[in-house]
Amino acid sequence: MKCPGQDTQYWNNDAIFDTTCPECGSGMEFFKDDTSRRCRNCGKRIVNPSMDFGCAAYCQYADQCISTLPEEFVRQREDMLKDRVAVEMKRYFKSDFKRIGHAMRVARYAEHIGKEIQSKQQKHAEGNDKVNLSVILCAAYLHDIGIKESERKYNSNAPKYQEIEGPPIAKEILQKLGAREELIEEVSDIIGHHHHPRTDETLNFKVLYDSDLLTNLEDDQKEKADKNEEPISKERLERIIEKSFLTETGRNKAAYVLF
Repeated sequence: MKCPGQDTQYWNNDAIFDTTCPECGSGMEFFKDDTSRRCRNCGKRIVNPSMDFGCAAYCQYADQCISTLPEEFVRQREDMLKDRVAVEMKRYFKSDFKRIGHAMRVARYAEHIGKEIQSKQQKHAEGNDKVNLSVILCAAYLHDIGIKESERKYNSNAPKYQEIEGPPIAKEILQKLGAREELIEEVSDIIGHHHHPRTDETLNFKVLYDSDLLTNLEDDQKEKADKNEEPISKERLERIIEKSFLTETGRNKAAYVLF
């Protein structure tokens, strides 16, 4: 199958256009399916300024096209994927706004924590276990995706059932969106034990775990306030943060949010 955007039978008068080289200002001609061209004057290779690679995040034929794309766009593919995953999560939960809201808040905290850790890693270039925001955010959006099946099959949303039912659903969603197999496997593994840390966990798991725990603690405090119940004491929260959070960045974020 040929991508309609690359098939000349669908082209119009905009299929060939002129632009200027951003390096030397010389005129350049592009065909719409050119990913890049070299400037005849200065020799600089220029990425097609009018090409839209957004479809690569979800098209099932993307791998046939990706190899021809500029390297910077290949790296951005998984950044685009996470937005599609968020949409699929909302479609799956339909009108269950409580669970949609929970997933979105976990993802927001995961992005904040993950980016801060990533920034520290880039500055200090320490450690082999690097943060992958695409993995973290896909896992954040899908970490509770097994709840509906857990309730249907077992009449329970207990963590152990979520961890059984979640990975197959997450895999189906990610495969439909054309995710890399390595990403699918890591996200599915995280979802399959996201309430039960192992002895030696990846940073991606730790960021998701801390973000989910922080969201749950925040929800508990709000629920107690709504019911006019005594909130969790500061001393107990301090113990939970120190003992249960898996990253220093997560602990700092929890202290900022909860106190």
